[in-house]
Amino acid sequence: MPVAPSVPLWPLALLAGLLPLTGTLIAWALSTHLQLIPACNPFWDGCTSVSRAARYDLPNYIFRAFVLPAAALQALTWLLLASWLKPLAGPGTGMRWLAPLGITAALALVLYGAFLGTEGQIYRWLRQYGTVIYFGFTCLCLLIAGAAVQRAVRAGRLSLPRVLERSMVALAVTLVLLGVGNAIVAAVIGGELKNRVENVTEWWGSLIFVIGFFSITWIWWRERVAITLAPAAG
Repeated sequence: MPVAPSVPLWPLALLAGLLPLTGTLIAWALSTHLQLIPACNPFWDGCTSVSRAARYDLPNYIFRAFVLPAAALQALTWLLLASWLKPLAGPGTGMRWLAPLGITAALALVLYGAFLGTEGQIYRWLRQYGTVIYFGFTCLCLLIAGAAVQRAVRAGRLSLPRVLERSMVALAVTLVLLGVGNAIVAAVIGGELKNRVENVTEWWGSLIFVIGFFSITWIWWRERVAITLAPAAG
């Protein structure tokens, strides 16, 4: 009998994080070059948001070309991660929600990317809720998956460096702290500083998600996780 081929899964998670990072940076660089946004470091200065950097003309098309396929890859990553972690981590709080939350987050990213650059109240509402759902549900996915990885390590079913074992939970907690800090600034301080803090939070939050998918990449690469392609029965 021929041996069924196996496909490693780490490139899937790598592309799920790398595509949106690449698309965002290209859109930001082009928008700066075309003078659509101010020239600055958005991670520190908060002069523009991710949405504004990719909202107009050619940068918008490039951003969509990277982000929309990335959304499909992210949904598949969460689905396969949930399937792989379940027997390793055992039953735990929230494990049954990992795949549904991940797929919903990916759909929200599609919604955000599809309507970015459009005008009107309905389109603005769709973009805003797409962003909120994507950020919130992806954060929950990181927390659930990270807790499952830690349980699998404690049970002796995974052997990972401590920094990798705790990475996803640490990223999720950092994102929550960023959100809390942003809310405090919004409640206490208004005006231009509030907008800058919101922009900085959005850039760092997006980067945290990218690092989260890189963490999954590293775990799958270390554990040589692969999916077997078998011919259909009959």
